[in-house]
Amino acid sequence: MPYVVRAFLRDYEIIDEFEVEEPDIKKGEYILVPYEDKKTVAKVLWTPVKVEKLPENIKKGRRLNEEERKWLKGLAKKEAEALRYCQERSDARKLDMKLRKVKWFFDGSKIIFYFTADGRVDFRELVKKDLAPKYRTRIELRQIGVRDEAKLLGGIGPCGRELCCTTFLREFKPISVKMAKVQNLPLNPAKVSGVCGRLMCCLAFEYEMYIEARKDLPVEGQIVKYMGENVEVTDVNVLKRLVYVKSGDQILKVNASELEYERLFREENYQEKNSENLEEENGE
Repeated sequence: MPYVVRAFLRDYEIIDEFEVEEPDIKKGEYILVPYEDKKTVAKVLWTPVKVEKLPENIKKGRRLNEEERKWLKGLAKKEAEALRYCQERSDARKLDMKLRKVKWFFDGSKIIFYFTADGRVDFRELVKKDLAPKYRTRIELRQIGVRDEAKLLGGIGPCGRELCCTTFLREFKPISVKMAKVQNLPLNPAKVSGVCGRLMCCLAFEYEMYIEARKDLPVEGQIVKYMGENVEVTDVNVLKRLVYVKSGDQILKVNASELEYERLFREENYQEKNSENLEEENGE
């Protein structure tokens, strides 16, 4: 039976599946794989799985030989040198840009220089007179934002785990303050911002679940009936379906099933009102 691995293509930042003949390939190991009309390397995300039938149009990969392993290891040194050289030349040309990372393609067909800057940078002379003559391959300078910078450089999130954007997220989706509000999270930038300084991507992971769960729960400030008495909702624990209500001078904790109320939840009620400071700090 054939074996299949799932791997992350280093140069193109995509995930794909490949047929392999070596069942002992380990997670984290690099394999050589085809991509369009080129050869590149991909990092194995799980060990080979035996399958009865191969997926249609699946491509074949193989373990790196000794020469290829040495070349891959040497790319890190080449990238570090290219980063240093490009920053030196950009400083000499008084370009207001900060080099963050260099990606030297495995087949040598292209080098990408990632940089951050406050505005647009005219780097044409840098490429034409400094980088192209030195490296004699296709050169690309790519300006990135703070989210992409965090993805490239990696790090540890507030949860203590490696950043989602570095490990499995392949594209950034819009994140809004509304997502934090619906999940009853504190609207404090320090609590809902990632290492990039923007709203955490994980706010979107459970957002739809919270929307569905909230639809049949009362909302804060709503007047509901509890044991024949009209009381005001002060807080809602969505996951436990507990509702905190004000009865006279007391705050009672009751199950939502014990209340009589009209379903008033509307997603649009959680728009970013009174959240200007948070939006400004987390906006792209």
